Parts: sequence; structure tokens; C-alpha cells
Amino acid sequence: MNELLEQMDKEYVLHTYARNYVNFKKGINATLFDENDKDYIDFTSGIAVCSVGHGNKRVADKIYEQILNITHISNLYAIEPQAKLAKRLKELSGYDIRTFFSNSGAEANEGAIKIARKYGETKFENKRYKVITLEHSFHGRTITTVKATGQESMHTPNFAPYPDGFSYHNRIDDIYNAIDNETVAVMIELVQGEGGVQPFDKKEIQELAKFLKENDILLIIDEVQTGVFRTGEFLASNLYEIEPDIVTLAKGLGGGVPIGAIMTTLKDIFSPGDHGSTFGGNYLVTSAALEVLDILEEVKDSGALDETIIYFNTKLNEIYENNREFFTDNVGLGLMRGLRVKDADTLALIIKTAFENGVLVLKAGKNTLRLLPALTISKEEINEGFKRLQNALDKIKQG
Repeated sequence: MNELLEQMDKEYVLHTYARNYVNFKKGINATLFDENDKDYIDFTSGIAVCSVGHGNKRVADKIYEQILNITHISNLYAIEPQAKLAKRLKELSGYDIRTFFSNSGAEANEGAIKIARKYGETKFENKRYKVITLEHSFHGRTITTVKATGQESMHTPNFAPYPDGFSYHNRIDDIYNAIDNETVAVMIELVQGEGGVQPFDKKEIQELAKFLKENDILLIIDEVQTGVFRTGEFLASNLYEIEPDIVTLAKGLGGGVPIGAIMTTLKDIFSPGDHGSTFGGNYLVTSAALEVLDILEEVKDSGALDETIIYFNTKLNEIYENNREFFTDNVGLGLMRGLRVKDADTLALIIKTAFENGVLVLKAGKNTLRLLPALTISKEEINEGFKRLQNALDKIKQG
């Protein structure tokens, strides 16, 4: 079956991914099963998407209940679960916001940039349109968000010309000197997911947020990966104790269904016709997202999430300390973690050998082993996953 799947994929699907041709058939929380019923501990959760695990019965039941009634109408009509979800996001964030719903993180970031551009066009006598981002950032793959991404390798001439107005800087301190009278916004991730899972310093971020507020420059925080309790709080912005003008969400919000969100304190910035989405915020995805948030709030309020974070990171640190010949640093926040590997070739070998030993892990940046488990992962799954990872490392040591 794997050979047939590989053949169909290569023949009919555009070649945009370097695939692993395992054929997963079933998932239970943080455990996946392939067509031969071999199990794998999933330390990736679909790159931080399956926040409440695979095969979550409560989410499945909610989706089934909703799909029997209304899946989709359009945004020309009021959508009850969409309004309820927007209200919930305001309550959970603690910010005075309104929300627009999209289908992905890239769409959310694209919309955030549109908000910033309109703000710069209508708020000031001179047009402000420039957006400052950071090197090693990742904001999406649309033509605008790929240009907002601070990775030169992604700005291939094949897709030129790109929208102008973006600049990239290495450190938070560099942003201040880059600002001019045409700068409308600064867009950053508090932990760069694709850039090596390195959190920025809290005080530095707070000082930047204060400076931008005083100078009427928007702060956009891309929480596509850090949001929805991934760092232990609902938003990494909450953890950093800042109030951005715009926050973008996606990934874990739907627990596997495609949904993105633009949350902004600029509550009246858009007028009808300025922005839109055919599918964004429909009955199906917003109903699912409400159930995901119900589950995660329960996990957070019970103390279980904090316990899981502590337990997971204790076990991760044991792996780090016991295998220093491979690893040079242990980084991250909450359940968004990374182990810095001595070189890229070793990282690739670790990921491959870990898979062969039944545990899924990811790459971030050039040489970081990234772990993004479901927020509902059990202690048994944590133990088994790290046991398998250690077995993989031992095999590499043995040559």
C-alpha cells in the first residue's frame, strides 16, 4: 500500500514537500498508527496543530453534530459559533479586540499586514507602509507573507516581483535604528518557530512594545505557533505581559481543522469590502475551535497543563544532559521546545533514526531538533517517546 500511495502522490500531487511515505491510519492522543498497526509517539502534533491530540472524541462529536446541521453558508449572514468564538478570544486574551477569521496562519498574517497598511494610509498625513520584521522569522508562503519572512532563501527570483516595504533585522535592538517616518508596524514572533525555537528576552520585548506605542507604530505579534496555550498561557503575549495592536493565530486553534484569526485592538479599522474570506469562520471550524478551547481551558485550569510542561521538559533535559556529544543547547518555552544539534547532518540523522524507532520529531532552522507535542499528551506517551528517542541516539552512537 505504501508503494501505491507513493506512486499516486508523486504522479498527481504537486511536488512541494519532501515526503516521508509512511501511511498513518489512526491516531489516539499523541500516538499514531500506520497501516501495519505500528505505533509512533508523536512529538510534532502536525507542527503544533493537533493541540488536543489525534482522534479527540469531544472534537469529533462536535464536528459531527455541526456537520449534520450546517457546515457552511457564507459571511453574508451571522454565524453563531463565529460570534461566540470571537467573544471567547477576547475573554481569553484579556485584550479589547475584534477578530477576523481566516483559514490559515499565512492568511491571518496577510490580513494583519493589510490592517497595518490601511492604518498607515488613513491615520497619518504622510503615507506609512513599511513593516519591519526579523531575520530567521517565518510568516507564511503567500506572496506578501513570504516577503515579510526574514529568510533570504525564500525570496527566490522565481516569484518576483515581491511587494515592497519590508526590511529585516537580526536583533530586537536593531529595530529602533531601522524605524523611519514611513514605518507603520513591527511584526515579530516571540519564539521563532522556524528560526530555531529561541525565545526573545521578555524585558527587551516589553521595552520595544512601550517604544512603539509611544511612537504610534503598530506591534504585530505572530502567534500562529506560540498561541492557544502552547507556551503555557493562552498567548505568549500574555506571558510577556504586553498588549500588541494585532495578534495572529492559527495552528492549535482548530485542533486540526483549518482556521486562522486576526485579533486587533483597531476595532474599526476595516469597513465592509476591505477584507473577506469565503470559508473563513464558518460553522464547522468555529464550532470545532470552541470545543478545542473548552478542552484546553479545562486542562489549563486544572493544573494539568503546567504539570505536563514541567514533566515533559524534565524528561527533555535528561535527554539533553545525557547526550551532550549531540546537543549544544536546550531552548524554548512551554511545550514549544528545541535541542540545538552540533551540525545539520547529525540533526537529519537523529530525525531519521528517531522515526525508525517510532517517535516523530521535527527540524527548525539549520540545526535545531524541534518538539511540539499535543498539549494533552500523557505521561506514559512522554516516557515512551523519550525512551525511543534515547534508543535512537544510542544507535547513532554505536554507529
